[in-house]
Amino acid sequence: MGSLQQFEGQYDDEEVLLVFRRHIIALRKGLYIVLIATIIGTIPVLIAPTSNTPFFIFIGVFIIGLCGFFYHWVGWYFSAFVVTNLRFRQLTYGGFFQKSVIDIGLNKIQNISYNIPGFTGSVFGFGTLVIQTYVGDLALDKVPHPDKLYETLHRIIKERDADQSENDAFQK
Repeated sequence: MGSLQQFEGQYDDEEVLLVFRRHIIALRKGLYIVLIATIIGTIPVLIAPTSNTPFFIFIGVFIIGLCGFFYHWVGWYFSAFVVTNLRFRQLTYGGFFQKSVIDIGLNKIQNISYNIPGFTGSVFGFGTLVIQTYVGDLALDKVPHPDKLYETLHRIIKERDADQSENDAFQK
């Protein structure tokens, strides 16, 4: 009767239909941290190239940069969007300790739209998906292929509405 639970807080009669996360482009801030740390770390090596101390300074600053990248990666990797047969759930992790969960019932979704931000969005395949509900809009930025996600979400909601109509007709 109960299915295997795939995420924390999943109901027994709930089936996961779609799971996705933000586009890899969302990690660019972490990449900038590594790049800046590398540039800063090379300055002592350029000033005193014959000494070993600047090399160790470079390695230390580079490791600090990698830690900054890892912090952003953890937030990206563990954050996800889950669509089930009953609801849409956004799980957002900010680094190591911050967690945010937003649940929206599929029957509360009024409209879905998407935006691809110009040249970079078209080339790298990312954009913004906007889910409109009774209480406001939920903007999901830097999602991969928002046009495909838009079509998939519309199909899921349409199937759910059709199932709901059949249940209502059966009950009457």
